[in-house]
Amino acid sequence: MTSVITPGRNIVLIGLMGAGKSTVGRLVARRLDRPFVDTDAIVEADAGRTIAEIFATEGERHFRELEAAAVRRVSAIRGQVIAVGGGAVLDPASVTLLRGTGDLIWLDAPTSALVMHLTRSAHRGNRPLLGDPAELSTTIERLRAERHDAYQRAATTTLQTEGRPVEVLADAIVIWAGNQPGLLAREERQ
Repeated sequence: MTSVITPGRNIVLIGLMGAGKSTVGRLVARRLDRPFVDTDAIVEADAGRTIAEIFATEGERHFRELEAAAVRRVSAIRGQVIAVGGGAVLDPASVTLLRGTGDLIWLDAPTSALVMHLTRSAHRGNRPLLGDPAELSTTIERLRAERHDAYQRAATTTLQTEGRPVEVLADAIVIWAGNQPGLLAREERQ
């Protein structure tokens, strides 16, 4: 790993489930030689259970508390690439914390693309908000409508993902980050 004297700001990926935050985030982290963290993975590791199990046993409210704690933890460190759960932006305190050490990039995809990705996803069973598979398109459209304004307010920039391979999206983020003051450390720009 490259020795960075003063780490840059975090690159935080936000968006609905299925938008590619984790996949793209890992690629961006690899290209910049930064750590990658996923708040959903932190919640599961801390709880010792899957998100679906947390929803089933303690409910969404408890999950959101665990998610907020994960956001507090990752926001305290600079120089990372972070993927946050799709609903994290609904908590204004979490958005404030994420913005304190990072710039938020909204990976936006149309409902049809999200449905296609989630239908193929091996992690679909760990997404309790999706509900009945027969209603997937309706559920995604409802979540898009409910969260659109929160994503728009939280985002430093928006990246449309439809029809763009994850490698192209990662490259676009790295190029964008290189043009943002303080986002990348001097060593990362070389």
